Amino acid sequence: MLVQQILNGKPDSSVFTLAPGTSVAEAAKLLSDKRIGAIIISQDGTVPAGILSERDIVRELGKRGPDCMSDKVDDLMTTKLIACAPDEAAVVVLTKMTEGRFRHMPVMKDGVMIGLISIGDVVKARLSELAMERDALESMVMGH
Repeated sequence: MLVQQILNGKPDSSVFTLAPGTSVAEAAKLLSDKRIGAIIISQDGTVPAGILSERDIVRELGKRGPDCMSDKVDDLMTTKLIACAPDEAAVVVLTKMTEGRFRHMPVMKDGVMIGLISIGDVVKARLSELAMERDALESMVMGH
């Protein structure tokens, strides 16, 4: 299965973005309100400058307490993004996420972000793919 197929299968392909300079408190509110795990930080909504995850915020809360909530997202975001292309295989993306120990990845095409996938999206797609393979093998074995 390809990344584009995963994007096509998502009920909502919106990517939530915030501009650099936004407060961490505002980012945390958006994460909570939208029930998402990460936000892309982007000036224009198409070229990512970084990504801020709930883990980034919790890690800083643990270190410094609530004072970090007035920081800017720029201070906590990861700027060395690893992205994928729509024509990449899900299993390759899953390997990148597992080895890099991150759970969200922007999907880029021609220098523009066209989506965001989570490790949950990729695992779900992979499990679906394996179930189809299993069903096909069972049909062959049973002679159907």
